[in-house]
Amino acid sequence: MAIDPIYATALEKSHWDVPQDYTTLFDWNYSDDRQDLLNLYGKGKSMQWDSDDRIDWSHELDPENPMGIPKEFFPLWGAEFFQKMSAKEQGEAIRHQAAWSNSQFLHGEQGALICSAKIVQNVPDLEAKFYASTQVMDEARHVEVYKKLVEKIGVAYPITGPLKTLLDQVIRDSRWDMTYLGMQVVIEGLALAAFSNIRDNAKDPLATAANAYVMQDEARHVAFGRLALRDYYPQLTQYERNEREEFLIEACYLMRDRFKNTEVWELLGFPMKECDEFVENSEGLKMFRTQLFSRIVPIVKDIGLWGDKITSAYSDMGILGFGSVDVDAMQANDMRVAEEHDERRQHVDAAIAAGRTATET
Repeated sequence: MAIDPIYATALEKSHWDVPQDYTTLFDWNYSDDRQDLLNLYGKGKSMQWDSDDRIDWSHELDPENPMGIPKEFFPLWGAEFFQKMSAKEQGEAIRHQAAWSNSQFLHGEQGALICSAKIVQNVPDLEAKFYASTQVMDEARHVEVYKKLVEKIGVAYPITGPLKTLLDQVIRDSRWDMTYLGMQVVIEGLALAAFSNIRDNAKDPLATAANAYVMQDEARHVAFGRLALRDYYPQLTQYERNEREEFLIEACYLMRDRFKNTEVWELLGFPMKECDEFVENSEGLKMFRTQLFSRIVPIVKDIGLWGDKITSAYSDMGILGFGSVDVDAMQANDMRVAEEHDERRQHVDAAIAAGRTATET
C-alpha cells in the first residue's frame, strides 16, 4: 500500500522533481582489469537476498516502543517535563520518534537508489558500472525494508530539511565523484552508524535483523566508494580537492543537525524551547552525534581528502580521532553480525519444522 494515509503531517507534494544535467558515459573498451571492483561485483551478485524470505514480517512491534530501544536512549529522557508524563504518553512519543527515524531511513534509501542508478550512467569505468548495477538492486530492497517497518509502526514522517538539502546537492551535481562522495561516504556512512545503534541496542528481533541485513549490503557500498575515490582523488588539482573538502565539511555539519527530531516535538505539542535546550545539552545525544561520524572520518582519510581544511573542521567537531578507526574491521563485523542473525533464524526454523513433524507423527 502507499504510506500516504499514515503520514503524521500532510505532504506538500507527493513527488519531488529534481532537475539534473550530467553526461551518460559509454565504455567501448569493456575493460576488465580492475579486479578489485570485479571482486566486489561478484559479491554483489552472490549476496542478493529477498526480504520476504530473510525477515520475519509476521512479528508484531510493541506499539509503545517499536524498536525495543532502552528508554534511556530516547532523546528527551531525563527532561523534567517528559519524566512527568504518563507511561502511555511517553510510549506515544517513543513511537513517533521511531517513526521519524525510520521514515528518514526510508527517504534516504530512495535517495541512494536514485544516486546508484545515476552512478551507473556517468561513472567512466565499466567495472564500476557493473558493481553499481548491483547496488541499484540493493537500494531498492532497502526502500522495501524500511517501507515495511514504517508501515508496521503505523506512522510516517516527511523527509527532514537537512537530508533533503544534501540529497538535492548530490543529485544535481553533474560530477560522478560528487555523487559517490555525497551518497557513498556521507549519507551512507551516517546511515550505517544510525543503523548500528539500532542493531546493537534494540531488543526487538525484527528491528535488529532488518538493520543487520541492510548493513551487510551497505558495507559493500562503502567499500565501492573507497575503491573508486582513492584512485581518482590523487589525480585532481589541489583546488579541486579543496572544493571537495569544503563540500564534506558543509555536509557533515548539515547531517549533524539532522537528528534533532524537531518535527516530532512540534507535532506532539512539546515545549519547543525546552526540547531544543535539553537536546543540545544532552550528553547522550552529543555522544550519539559524535559516534555517527565513526563511519565517515576514516573513509575521508582513506580516500585522500585529509588537508588542513577538513582536519581543522573535524577537530572542531571533536571527531578527528575517528581517522584511525579500522574500517575493514568494522565492515567485517557488519558481515559477521548479519550471518549470526541468519544462523539464529535457521535454528528457529529447524526447531519449528521438527515440532511440526513430531506433531504430524
